[in-house]
Amino acid sequence: MGSPEAAYRVGEGGVLDVDTAFYDRLAARSDDQEVVEHLVLPIRSGLAWEVPAGHLFRIIAPEGPQVGDLNLWNRHDPRERLWASRTRQLQSAHVSRHDRLWSTLPRLRPLATITADSLEDYGTDADGGRVHDLLGTRCDPYVNRILTGEDFDLHCHSNLTRAVLPYGLTEFDVHDVLNVFQCTGLNNEDRYFMKASPARPGDFLEFFAEQDLLCALSTCPGGDLSVPLWGPDARDPIDVCRPLAVEIRRPSPDLLQGWSPPEPAAYKGAHGLRGPVQG
Repeated sequence: MGSPEAAYRVGEGGVLDVDTAFYDRLAARSDDQEVVEHLVLPIRSGLAWEVPAGHLFRIIAPEGPQVGDLNLWNRHDPRERLWASRTRQLQSAHVSRHDRLWSTLPRLRPLATITADSLEDYGTDADGGRVHDLLGTRCDPYVNRILTGEDFDLHCHSNLTRAVLPYGLTEFDVHDVLNVFQCTGLNNEDRYFMKASPARPGDFLEFFAEQDLLCALSTCPGGDLSVPLWGPDARDPIDVCRPLAVEIRRPSPDLLQGWSPPEPAAYKGAHGLRGPVQG
């Protein structure tokens, strides 16, 4: 018996029909990309950075397996930000090359498109685990207090909160993440599980910025997630924590021919309301 069709589908040539040749050309011609900034995130820290539209950025595991929690915003209007649940529906629960990261209503458009993934061949393992997930979200000190009765200030939510403060944002702007290099799935009880990250030294996930972006990343305090964070076997996983790196790359102008930033969703209705509607 085949599996059911995806619910969110569109005809050929629609918004979900990605120009794969364009993104593959960007990825293949890495020699025609200038590295304009190289950033390193120490363990259990957070960092925010800007990426202009038409540039690429890579998240790299320079020393081996380490999970990173990624947030994205429109640099000029942070109310437009990554919408993890809609991206799960339009793309998949685990993302890779050619998948797009979609923004919140009312804009609903791609923020970034994945151009390269050195873990693309990992596929689905014997437990049903896959990498780069949108299934779960960031660890946070509130749930940690619920589960353990203890306070810890270096969870991904806190790392991201500290990272975006210089940009005038607060923890209310931190949102559901893309878990980069994280291996997850749903078990036989339909409950979320996490496995040790399969990332190797030098593995990377590369994105093309479809808009001017503000990005923030946390080096998860769980490290490579090979050590349980909660439950009877939990212990401090600091020994399996490693840094992450970020490269911002400017492609040769000829590689961008034919590309333009995506327009907001075309719906201009009033949601059935009568009278003036705030835009």
